[in-house]
Amino acid sequence: MRIGNIETGNIALGPMAGFSDMPFRALCREQGASLTYTEMISAKALMYNNRNTIPLLTIGDGEDCLGVQLFGSEPDVMAEQAARLCTKPYAFIDINMGCPVPKIVNNGEGSALMKDPEKAAAIIKAMSEVSSKPVTVKIRKGFNNANAVDFARLAQDSGAAAITVHGRLREEYYSGKADWDIIRQVKQAVSVPVIGSGDIFKAEDAIRMFEETGCDGIMVARGARGNPWIFRQIRDLMEGRPLVNDGRPELEEVKEMIIRHLNMQIEFIRGFSQPDGRGLSVEEAAVRQMRTHVGFYSAGFSNSASLRRKINSAETLDEFLTILTKWDA
Repeated sequence: MRIGNIETGNIALGPMAGFSDMPFRALCREQGASLTYTEMISAKALMYNNRNTIPLLTIGDGEDCLGVQLFGSEPDVMAEQAARLCTKPYAFIDINMGCPVPKIVNNGEGSALMKDPEKAAAIIKAMSEVSSKPVTVKIRKGFNNANAVDFARLAQDSGAAAITVHGRLREEYYSGKADWDIIRQVKQAVSVPVIGSGDIFKAEDAIRMFEETGCDGIMVARGARGNPWIFRQIRDLMEGRPLVNDGRPELEEVKEMIIRHLNMQIEFIRGFSQPDGRGLSVEEAAVRQMRTHVGFYSAGFSNSASLRRKINSAETLDEFLTILTKWDA
């Protein structure tokens, strides 16, 4: 898949607040994700050098196809930050025009921009004109009506080098079934690459999306939480290899992945002078961050509810590791 002046694979890990940080991206990349994104970053926070953006902007070793995702509603601010980010080793700059969260929408950002195509076009054009890196856009089916096709045409005409489409309206959030037909319609309407997103929870879903929509790439987001193996499974099916045990990892492999993730999280946090404002040690901060991840890693195994209760009460590294070691599914 070619996005502007870059060549990349077609299996993406989507940007997810609280999940797609540098350690998790590295694990997914090892398993086969060829395209990754930072967590969503406020252009205005970046403009004011908000210290909370520093971890979000961190690039790991080997992240040669990482997109930095910005959100905002002011063309000049978005363009200024795009120009600034071009000096960093990101492969491309992605604009979030699909986030459904009320605090984002109420500021006229995220999916709210799908109600204002002219402003959206102005943002894309302003950023594309100053950026030496490809500028891409992530959208939804629409806000409260399906306007993704016309919106995608406008985005392409304004300079977007690729478009990711999540097949739900803003008002649907993540409920119901994603409309993959709108992805097919967008693919037929534009000439830039189209990445399909929505309801890819297993490898077979990815193959079906390619077949049913004709999209150039697929994006896995919620389906990757606690399951970086999904990228390996997708690659196996795409390359004609059968899935062993339906692609599911064994318990010991899951435990090993959790411990690796925890250790990577510790090192990641250690790179910043102050992990958080509550006086936690680096290890304690990492343990707290891993609680949510463990809930997803353990899903589908027996005794997972008991594990989650115990892990959610763990405060220290030793407590966490003891509980995990004793977990028997």
